[in-house]
Amino acid sequence: MKKIIIGENIVKSFGEGDEKRNVLDDVSIEINEGEFVSVMGPSGSGKSTLIFSLSGMDTVDDGTVVFDGRGLSELKESEIAEIRRTQMGFVFQQPTLLKNLNILDNIMLPSMRDNRNETGKIAEKARSLMQTADIAELEKRDITQVSGGQLQRAGICRALMNSPKIIFADEPTGALNSKSAQEIMDMFSKINAEGTTIMLVTHGASIAARTERILFMHDGKVVDDMSLPKYQSTDNNARIQKITARMQAMGV
Repeated sequence: MKKIIIGENIVKSFGEGDEKRNVLDDVSIEINEGEFVSVMGPSGSGKSTLIFSLSGMDTVDDGTVVFDGRGLSELKESEIAEIRRTQMGFVFQQPTLLKNLNILDNIMLPSMRDNRNETGKIAEKARSLMQTADIAELEKRDITQVSGGQLQRAGICRALMNSPKIIFADEPTGALNSKSAQEIMDMFSKINAEGTTIMLVTHGASIAARTERILFMHDGKVVDDMSLPKYQSTDNNARIQKITARMQAMGV
C-alpha cells in the first residue's frame, strides 16, 4: 500500500534553556493512502504538534517528513504552502470561517485564488458538497446564523473543495454535543470511504472508535499503535471499551 506520509525520528521542541522540552521526541510514523487514523493522548502529549509537523504547518527540529514522495525539509516554504493548499485539507475545533462572507462564499474561498474565471463551476462543487453535508439550505446564511455542528460541516466542505489527498482534523468534534459529533464522524467516514486519507486528533474514545487505526501518544512519543476492523455500529460499545482499556493500561 502506498505511503502518503512517512515521518522518521521527528523532534520538535518549544522553549529555551532550562525550559526547553521536546514536544515530539524521536517520533517515527507511516500513514497509508486511504487510512482513517486517530491520535489520542493526554493534553500536552504532542497530538496537535504531530499533525502540524506532518502537514508542514510546523517545521521540525530534527528528523524528516515525506509527503507523497516529497521531503518537506527540501522544499521552499512557498512550495510547502502550495502542497497544503492543493493536496491537504484542514479542519479545526473552531472552524476558521470569515464573518463577512456567507456560508457558500466561505466554502468557495479556497478554490477562488487560481480559478477566478470558473466561479460557476466552483459554486456548483460547493453546493454539491453542501448537499452531501445536509446544509444545502444554509448557503446564504452568515456564520453567526447556524449551529456549531452546521458550521463544522461547512468547514469540512471547505476543506474538500480542492479534492485533497488527506484531511488533518484537530479535535473536530471537541466543541460539539454528542449527536453533532457523531454526525460529523458520519461525514468523515463517508469521505474516507471515497478514498480520502483522514488523520484526526481526539480526546474521545467514542470518536476514535469510528476510525480504523489509533496512535496513542504520551510525553511526546507514540507509545502504541492499535488497528481496528472496519467500523460497524453494532460493535461500537466493544470498540470503545477496547480503546478505554488500552488507554488505562498505558496510563494515557
